[in-house]
Amino acid sequence: MNRYISIAAYIGATTVALGAFGAHALKDKLQPDALAIFDTAVKYQFYHVFALLGAGILYARQPVKKLAWAANLFIAGIILFSGSLYALTFLKNSGNESFNWIGAITPLGGLCFIIGWILMAVVATTKSSDA
Repeated sequence: MNRYISIAAYIGATTVALGAFGAHALKDKLQPDALAIFDTAVKYQFYHVFALLGAGILYARQPVKKLAWAANLFIAGIILFSGSLYALTFLKNSGNESFNWIGAITPLGGLCFIIGWILMAVVATTKSSDA
């Protein structure tokens, strides 16, 4: 098993735990708008666990740099996109407006996701010797 599959498995387990935590422990503690932000973070983290898993499986079969980049970008995207939304959730719920700039990090994570998907598409549409 390669490191990307392993990392995807650990992040996947964390995602399930965060989703359960949000659904059960936070449901009555967060304001509805903060809970929606938390749900978005969990959702995108879960989607991209599968993207990372796919990149890891493909990398195991065809270890090309573009797939390694895609996998690393999915990891960075999860940290930047979902991580900034988790932080924003708790800051928003606490009423602390001084850290709202953290929301500006979220699009950088989204950009990492987009580039990661594009790199996977490039590898999928390129001959194996060219990728």
